Parts: sequence; C-alpha cells; structure tokens
Amino acid sequence: MSGTSADGVDAALVEWPEGVLERPLRLVAFRADPFPSAFQRRIHELAAGRVPAAEVLAELASLDVELGERFAASAAALAAEAGVELSAIDAIASHGQTVAHHPERHATLQIGDPSVIAERTGCTTVADFRPRDLALGGEGAPLAPFFHHAAFADAAEGRAVLNLGGIANLTWLPPGGRAEDVIAFDVGPANALIDGVVRTLSGGRETFDRDGARAARGRPDAGLLERLLDDAFLRRAPPKSTGRERYGLVEAEALVRESRTAGGGEDDLLATLVAFSAEAVRRACQDFLSPGAALARLLVGGGGAENPVLMAALARALAPARVEPMDAAGVPARACEAMAFALLGRNALLGRPNHLPRCTGAARAAVLGEIVPGRAASRGRA
Repeated sequence: MSGTSADGVDAALVEWPEGVLERPLRLVAFRADPFPSAFQRRIHELAAGRVPAAEVLAELASLDVELGERFAASAAALAAEAGVELSAIDAIASHGQTVAHHPERHATLQIGDPSVIAERTGCTTVADFRPRDLALGGEGAPLAPFFHHAAFADAAEGRAVLNLGGIANLTWLPPGGRAEDVIAFDVGPANALIDGVVRTLSGGRETFDRDGARAARGRPDAGLLERLLDDAFLRRAPPKSTGRERYGLVEAEALVRESRTAGGGEDDLLATLVAFSAEAVRRACQDFLSPGAALARLLVGGGGAENPVLMAALARALAPARVEPMDAAGVPARACEAMAFALLGRNALLGRPNHLPRCTGAARAAVLGEIVPGRAASRGRA
C-alpha cells in the first residue's frame, strides 16, 4: 500500500493460519520502496486539484497504471528477498493510493490498477476495499481497526492503537477483546500538514522533518495552536474520516504564508503542528473512547512513530499511559498498515467480513474488495 503521505510503497508478506482464525500470524518479510520526489509530487498535485483541467483525466489514468506497476514490482521484489516464488502466494491485497476521499458524497478513489498487479505478478489481486463500505452508508474508513483488533486486542488491558500516517487514526480496544466494542476513527492531521509545511518551506528540497529536528528547535505558538484546535472535524463524534482534502498541501501552504506574514519562525510553526497532532489525540481519547475507559497503553505505528519529538509530545499528553511503537506488541510499526490489508484481502478470498461497521458507520458487515483473478485462475486452475 501507499498511505496518505504518498511517500512510497510498503509491502508485507504475511502468513496466516489455515481456516478462519487470525492468530498466530507471521510477518515473513517487509520492504519499503520510496517514491522519487517528482512522482510523489505528481500524486500530491493531483490530490490537491492542481493539475490543469485539460490534463487531469490523462494524469489520473497514467498514475493509475504507473502505481500498479510500482506495486507489482514491490510485491515481486519482496517475494524474491524472502525466497518465495510468486506462484506460492495465495493473493496480493492492494489498498492502492488514495487521491480523493469524500464520504459526505459517499465517494472515494484509490488508484493503482489491480489488473496491472495481477498481470505482472500472476497473482490473484484484491483491491478497492473502501467503496463497498461507503455503499453501505459508511465512511469507507478507517479499515485498519479490523487488523488492530485481530493483532492487538487483550483480555486484561485497555489499549489504543494510533497510526500516524498523513492522517492520524485511532483504534480503542477495551479489555476483553470483543470486536463489537471496538471504537475507531480518524483523529485529524499527522504527517500531512507537517510534511507539507516542510516541503513548502524548503521549496521541495526536503519532504519531511527528519527525526523531528526542526520541530525540536522551535516553540509552539499558543495562539495558533488554539485556533488549529478550534476545528469542527476534531469536535465531531465518530464515525468519521478525513484526508488531504481537508488537511493537505493547500492548508500547509496557507499556514506557511500566514506564518511568514506574521514574522513567525519556521521551526515554531513545525513545533506548533507537532503539539496540534498530540493534543488532538489527547482530546480524542478524552472525548470519544468508551465511558470510563482506562487507557493503559498506546501503540503507535506509521511514519510518525519514527519522529521522537512527536512521540515525546504524545507521551506527555497521554501520561500515565505507556506510549510505545507497535513493535513492542510484536508488529513492526512500518509494516502494520500493509499487514492490515493483507488480512482484509485474505478474508475477502474466504468470503468473510473484513471491516468493523461500528467503526465506519456501515449498515452491516460485508466482504469488502474486488478480486482480479491471477494467471492460474484465468487458465482454469485453482
């Protein structure tokens, strides 16, 4: 998959138990293939509506195919690294690259043509998971909580799982581990605004704040922080989801212009955005978890888990809960979302539900995903 940040392809090779059980799962191999900066910029420009009207359909169609090629190449390279023949793989599950997400219109769009993936690899490919949830009245997101429940739920400990991609999404797993008790939703921005501001400030020479170094040098602007937190989306009760349409390049550029006009420091702006992300998570935990929720542990994944300044801000905001990378619970933080869609794809092949309707707002549980048969199936073999 490629997440909201559109920084590259994450590929996970996962072994699941026979039958319908989800544990014990095993991560066989993982790799991350970064996108060239020019390719990432094309995705961001398309998502931000910056492509000229006369060219937008051609660019959309081209990126659909090019992403499919990149996804296929990453899957093949991962299998080769693991010493596994592609013919031995049951299926490839592809989340795709989100370029538009409008749940208020019951619409979402992920690109990365699964037919290209199936043809290049020969593997049956499952893709387009979000549209059916939207067709059922849901938000189409978040879907990863289905995996969070399978991998992290605990009989005795109340845990929250936080993915810090372009957008932050939170999953609450109360003690006891029942799927019907899980609460999950998009919190608000994480790396989308931070990365967008860094890109704008540097004229594209930098794409993210490595190790949070810029934010560490700055001090949060209290006035701007309060204004950012005065946000209708943050106050809205779940189920809810969002994306770059709300917290993307356009808002990042506006924040930079405002900061420069006010004479603010560049590093102060980044420190403010880190504080914004952490405080949004704190308020979400306070306002939207189940009544009386006792959060003992926050497991963090996504690119933001590698930002020590953001992780420290979360630890301060959520004390006394333990804040630690997902690795501490046996799932590598960088691999989590790719592993999640491996499970969604596996369940689609089994004809079993692969989302949590309470988390997305869908009317009922269904099997999400559309299946493109691989070469063996197309020749009539199982």
